[in-house]
Amino acid sequence: MENVETTLMNKRILTFIVNGKKCEVAVAPNSTLAQVIREDLNLTGTKVGCDMGTCGCCTVIADGRPRLACLTLAHEFEGSRIETVESLNDKTMHPIQRAWAECGGSQCGYCTPGFIMTTKHLLDHNPNPSREEMKEALAGNLCRCTGFVKIYDAVERAAKELRTGAPVVVSPAPDEVRV
Repeated sequence: MENVETTLMNKRILTFIVNGKKCEVAVAPNSTLAQVIREDLNLTGTKVGCDMGTCGCCTVIADGRPRLACLTLAHEFEGSRIETVESLNDKTMHPIQRAWAECGGSQCGYCTPGFIMTTKHLLDHNPNPSREEMKEALAGNLCRCTGFVKIYDAVERAAKELRTGAPVVVSPAPDEVRV
């Protein structure tokens, strides 16, 4: 019981701007940003895959930069603007999310939020990346279910839609029949 009381006494109230909303949270000194986002703010889109910073599942955008939320202590983000995957969905799918779904960019979906947030950062800073630039930007994200070709296709489709402002229409293959 003494450890629980000590932990509670050591908590500090931190303020963040998460997905555009001011949040005040009592945070223990050893809490990671991922724990605060998932457990305290109940934003469960951010995943924790490896807890070592090697898979990218926990990627969020903090103060305009992609950050691994599983590795970073929440206290480091006092006063920061944090975007999670939930920030992209305002009653309709964001072009990046739609491209992932339409291109088959995710299989089980566990890694998808990290890929999507990394892609958002990439496209915010480079609206027309080459395949090499995509590979470099996404190098810190791992997917064990799908090949990366579909992921790169999704980034290209999202980039085009974000540049033109119009959804990218997928034409069926000549031998494909749509009913």
